[in-house]
Amino acid sequence: MTAHTPLQQPLTASKTTTLAIDGMSCASCVARVEKAIAAVPGVVGASVNLATERATVTHDASLEPKRIVAAIETAGYTPRLATQAFPIEGMTCASCVARVEKALSAVPGVQEASVNLAMETATVRLVEGTEIAAIEAAIVKAGYAVRPQAEGQPETDAGDRQSREARRLARAFTVAAVLTLPLFLLEMGSHVVPAIHDAVMATLGMDMSRRLQFVLATLVLFGPGLTFFRKGVPNLLRLAPDMNALVVLGTSAAWSYSVVATFLPSVLPPGTDNVYFEAAAVIVTLILLGRMLEARAKGRTGQAIRRLMGLQARTARVVRADGVVEVAIGAVKPGDRVLIRPGEKIPVDGEVVEGRSLVDQSMMTGEPLPVAVSEGASVVGGTINGTGTFTFVVTKTGADTLLSQIIRMVETAQGAKLPIQAMVDRITARFVPAVLAAALLTFAAWLIFGPTPSLAHATINAVAVLIIACPCAMGLATPTSIMVGTGRAAELGILFRKGDALQALRDVEVVAFDKTGTLTQGQPELTDFVLMQGFEQTEVLRRIASLEARSEHPIAAAIVASAERDGITLVNVTDVAALPGSGVKGVIDGEAVLVGSDRAMRDGGIDVSALATQAAALGDAGKSPLYAAIGGRLAAMIAVSDPVKDGSASAVAALKADGLKVVMITGDNSRTAHAVARALGIDEVVADVLPGGKVEAVKALRQNARVAFVGDGINDAPALSEADIGIALGTGTDIAMESADVVLMSGDLAGVPRAIAISKATIRNIRQNLFWAFAYNVSLVPVAAGVLYPVNGMLLSPILAACAMSLSSVFVLGNALRLRRFSPTIHAERTPS
Repeated sequence: MTAHTPLQQPLTASKTTTLAIDGMSCASCVARVEKAIAAVPGVVGASVNLATERATVTHDASLEPKRIVAAIETAGYTPRLATQAFPIEGMTCASCVARVEKALSAVPGVQEASVNLAMETATVRLVEGTEIAAIEAAIVKAGYAVRPQAEGQPETDAGDRQSREARRLARAFTVAAVLTLPLFLLEMGSHVVPAIHDAVMATLGMDMSRRLQFVLATLVLFGPGLTFFRKGVPNLLRLAPDMNALVVLGTSAAWSYSVVATFLPSVLPPGTDNVYFEAAAVIVTLILLGRMLEARAKGRTGQAIRRLMGLQARTARVVRADGVVEVAIGAVKPGDRVLIRPGEKIPVDGEVVEGRSLVDQSMMTGEPLPVAVSEGASVVGGTINGTGTFTFVVTKTGADTLLSQIIRMVETAQGAKLPIQAMVDRITARFVPAVLAAALLTFAAWLIFGPTPSLAHATINAVAVLIIACPCAMGLATPTSIMVGTGRAAELGILFRKGDALQALRDVEVVAFDKTGTLTQGQPELTDFVLMQGFEQTEVLRRIASLEARSEHPIAAAIVASAERDGITLVNVTDVAALPGSGVKGVIDGEAVLVGSDRAMRDGGIDVSALATQAAALGDAGKSPLYAAIGGRLAAMIAVSDPVKDGSASAVAALKADGLKVVMITGDNSRTAHAVARALGIDEVVADVLPGGKVEAVKALRQNARVAFVGDGINDAPALSEADIGIALGTGTDIAMESADVVLMSGDLAGVPRAIAISKATIRNIRQNLFWAFAYNVSLVPVAAGVLYPVNGMLLSPILAACAMSLSSVFVLGNALRLRRFSPTIHAERTPS
């Protein structure tokens, strides 16, 4: 169905935007969306097509599509947006980040833009159909370059690119250092060592010495230092100065003043014809050194993601009718049979159909011990086979494999901006203009109030302010820590699906666990069978198992497995109906059969009081009692026990040792739940809840504290979404993992305290970086301006300013890299007493 709004008066310049919209189901939805769009000032007309779920909007060219998107959202529908990453070259500091984000946000169709300096990437959320060329043009107009990237392919050569950049900077630094050393000795050596001064005067003389310094400094500035001018001068001309512009202004001021003092000394006031060629050259050399060290460090921050990418196999040995053929990984398709020999890398995901072996999954899950696989077992691409040989059927390839999904998760988390970054962005957006103002103020103050030679003092102190205040460290403080922290977490088998979870997890006060499959093995066994008078055990078990065979619950699987072990043949069941969270019912041989909890029995009008004593005893023993009713009569009570996971007690103890409250939320009966809670040392139990009740329980906990919920099943997905932080076990269902903020790949609950520990460590590392970056600028800019001169005669040389500025960035990167060695210390690795 297509409908149209009446056209408004056409405007002089109009354009058409097409939006995909989710949530429309009928003609009234179409009318509501069109009415909402038409109400936006500047909209000429709108056409909404229910079949294609798209709206075509004609509007004034000056109208930003984000206003149309907002109107659609206000009407209760969801505009479908795309996310695209743009690798960017030329960014060097926090002001570059702010400039690129501002330029991208101004592009029509862009809803949100986030730039990561450490990854040198812009992540853009945009309306489907937005012109990519317009986004790239905005980046170029802002003074940067878009790095070519194959469409739809991840940038897997980031490490090589960063290595090439580090080598280029190393060559530039070497050339600059070779030219700067004799220049430094000529000028500074003459000031410090009288013998050098006498030798220079005797051989070269003052005039020739200055001319030689001019040649050397010019070669440095317009040779290796030309990179600063190529980027800084255009930014100055467009009135958008960045770090390069500050370096250009500082070194050019020192060089230009020295050129005048060398070749036209008469135009300067008497006694002011000093030269500062060595300052300009040393500044360039030191900043190149800092950038070289920075590039090397930045290359190490992304090693985790590159190691994951390195796990991807290039070929696979596929079993064909005429034998085994080695093919490129891109040619492998679902359904192919792949042969794996000892020591080989498993190329894609699949299911073993023949053979057995041990598989090393440590790079995927963080678990050191290999996992046994045989017929029916799942294998994951990127893992390493042991000594056995097996064949598996391919189930997932390409972007659908678990390894590809992990890489996407890590990339998303590494590219995210944490809430703490908002403060940095606000400050750095105004920082460079403030630095320029401070430098001008410094120059004016020294020129007016400074001692003789005031012009020389004014120039050099202004240069020191320009150089020392470059905001490189501010821009690197947060993203480098995020990259290294999330990469280290991935190596430990902890995946942060959402970047802000890295910050939010450290503030969690309550950790709530699901029971079955999370705290317990999720593989229960039938342990007890209490038969009522008038019934025969084999027949009752046959009917219970036949009905439970229609259920996917782990308890149902335990009952069916027990019947199969006893050689019982299952029978046909009709009118099967699941009772969410309590049981299942159906008809067998014309009789109604009901199997479930005491709640299911109450709802079915079945009295279970005769078995109350036995049920209580089973519950106290940590077993889950279930009842069976046949033909409206209570027939039996069975008990199922689900063993607690080996690491559950130590994980709970570790969380409590960190001062966290631990809660268990389960649909199991209260006695069983409390028995498990006592064994594990859990503080609070919420039992006998349906899936919806888990959400309500999480809501209740959130009223007083920040809550993390840990689960693995389909019925845990709503609670995972409701919690402040959802933590899913990677051994659970895809739906649970999609609903979570954090995924524990191994299923080991020790990952929960580890995830919290690495969250705290990363945020602590970010705060250290930010403190250093801000404290450095706040403390040293005034020193560079000369505030200590009236007190003790101290002035900060531009050379020392350049050294300090470079070291600040290297310090921040070095501090972030410490997270690569982070090993979470799990307190209280013991069972509770």
